[in-house]
Amino acid sequence: MTAFDDLLAAGPAAIDGGLASELEARGHDLTGILWSARLLRDDPDAIRDVHRSYYEAGATVGISASYQASRSGFARQGLDATDADRLLALSVKLLREARDASIGDHPMLVAASVGPYGATLHDGSEYRGHYGVPHARLVDFHVERLRVLLDAEPDLLAIETVPDVAEAWALIAALDEVGSDVPAWLSFSCADDSTTCAGQPIEDAVAVVASSSRLSAIGVNCTKPEHVGGLVARIRASAPQLPLVVYPNAGRVWDGEASIWLGDGTDVLPDPAVRSWFDAGVGLVGGCCGLGPAAIERVAAVAAS
Repeated sequence: MTAFDDLLAAGPAAIDGGLASELEARGHDLTGILWSARLLRDDPDAIRDVHRSYYEAGATVGISASYQASRSGFARQGLDATDADRLLALSVKLLREARDASIGDHPMLVAASVGPYGATLHDGSEYRGHYGVPHARLVDFHVERLRVLLDAEPDLLAIETVPDVAEAWALIAALDEVGSDVPAWLSFSCADDSTTCAGQPIEDAVAVVASSSRLSAIGVNCTKPEHVGGLVARIRASAPQLPLVVYPNAGRVWDGEASIWLGDGTDVLPDPAVRSWFDAGVGLVGGCCGLGPAAIERVAAVAAS
């Protein structure tokens, strides 16, 4: 049993919330292709401080600032592969330091974020999928990043915001290639209450996750809160044995060209919705873009009630 297995077995719990949106709320300018990853280079203390605020709000899992970090992205900013890998590893180190400095008697695990290939394009592709990229290239891209993140020794991998079943298969191939035995969840971004952002039935995504012994849980993240209930019901019906993680966004729509969230949303997830997800068998609930420490504090309160 791993610490992540123990956490899943212990019952409902909160995980962390949106990193980039919380950094922006604190006044940091994240414009540019690196998004929050830029602060790994320019202001790592700011990232550490946000991580700590989530742990102290009750998060049992923190997720690193590696979502959009890659050699190719850093290369466009003039950094070589060595410096890019150092910053990628730093993302896990900062999260661990935040965990170690945090006050609280609840479990606090360190998850390395493994974002989709589309996130590095900085054009909203992670909400569309269908990159038109060969399978082998996707595998190589993820292998490169996984090796660095695993060397940083996280407690688990948060493979997140995957829009496309094709990329999920590439991620499993990458996990097999690196031979990872670190616990991992694979979480999909979804367009509605039944399909991924690439338009595939969520049941197809479930089948991919269920096929791999290297994945410990399936997730739904950066998806509108109103879609979560339907997705959870379909996932549970398709694979009741799979542990389930959900961390929706605030309900807004991402404009990839302008790099802004549009529309009305919510700053805190409704308690009845969170309770219904836990009651339906979800083990871990958190927040993605637009949901900050106050939202996670509420989720933790519901989990404890």
